[in-house]
Formats: sequence, C-alpha cells, structure tokens
Amino acid sequence: MEYLTHNISENLKRIRSSRGISLDAVAEQTGVSKSMLYQIEHGDANPTISVLGRIASGLRIEFNELIMTPPEQSCLVRTADVYPIKDEPGNHTVRTCFPFEDNRKIEIYRIDIEPGGRYVSGSHGKGTKEYLAVLEGTAIIDTGTEICHVGTDEILRFNSEHTHIYSNSGTIKAKILCFFVA
Repeated sequence: MEYLTHNISENLKRIRSSRGISLDAVAEQTGVSKSMLYQIEHGDANPTISVLGRIASGLRIEFNELIMTPPEQSCLVRTADVYPIKDEPGNHTVRTCFPFEDNRKIEIYRIDIEPGGRYVSGSHGKGTKEYLAVLEGTAIIDTGTEICHVGTDEILRFNSEHTHIYSNSGTIKAKILCFFVA
C-alpha cells in the first residue's frame, strides 16, 4: 500500500498549501494532532480510516480527495519494497506496482518466475490488453490462443481476456513487467 500512503501524503500537503493554512490550523479544524498530521504529510504514518475521516470532515473535502492519485506528479516505486500480492517461494512472486485508478486506466505488475516455475493468471476483463516486457531471462506465455516465447528486452502484446499462463523454462529467474490497459 505504499502508493496509498504516498497519495494521502501528497494530497494533504497540496490541499493544505493551496489554502495557505498551517499544520496548527489543520489540527484545530480536524481534531488530529499536529504531530500526526506532520507524520502523514511526510509519509511516516499509516492513518486509520477514522483519522482520514476526521481530516476530510475538518477540511470539508470528499474522503476520496485524500486517497486519489495526486494530479500530475511522479511516484517512484522500488519493486523490492512492494509487498507481494502472490508469493509461492521457489515458483513465482507477483507485485502490484501501480493499480488501476479512476484517473488512470493502466495497471502495472512485476512478476518474477523462478526457473521451472509458472504462474496462472485469470482474465483481466473484456477488452483488456496486456503489454509484457521481459527485463531478464526468458518467459513462455500461453495467451489462451497461442504460445509465445519472449526473451530479455522483448515485449509482447496480447488480449488478456482469457486465462493465461506465464512460465520459465530457462536457467535464471525471469523478471517480467506487465502493463494492463483497459
């Protein structure tokens, strides 16, 4: 959830500075301590829904304004810091780098597959295209309609409406970056 902590931090700073109000004033309006607000703005705190609700209410904003992706901003993701959503040691690891969001219609995953490993993925929905780049190693992708061999520095695009399988028949870990576009 690193991206969510980042979003809250950036949005709170942006909202506060656009109104020209201090942390003291926000603390007074929201009932959330100045130290907690400082930690939230610096990405050092993981606020509860209750705290976020008090902030939204006190600032008179919609709750989603705190958690939405900040407009026109950069966000660095270190895949090693992202908690795996699927992890089978000795087989594969899947991490969500950037999830689908209302204002962005792309989702990015990092999939690592050990030699001899495989990962079965379900459909990503009607009309979804997947762009898959192999960063290291080789991967065999069964798209549900064809088998594709993808090597280092190669990129594959396919319709991901069907169940598809990623596998590694090589001797080194396959590191794959997947982009899903709805």
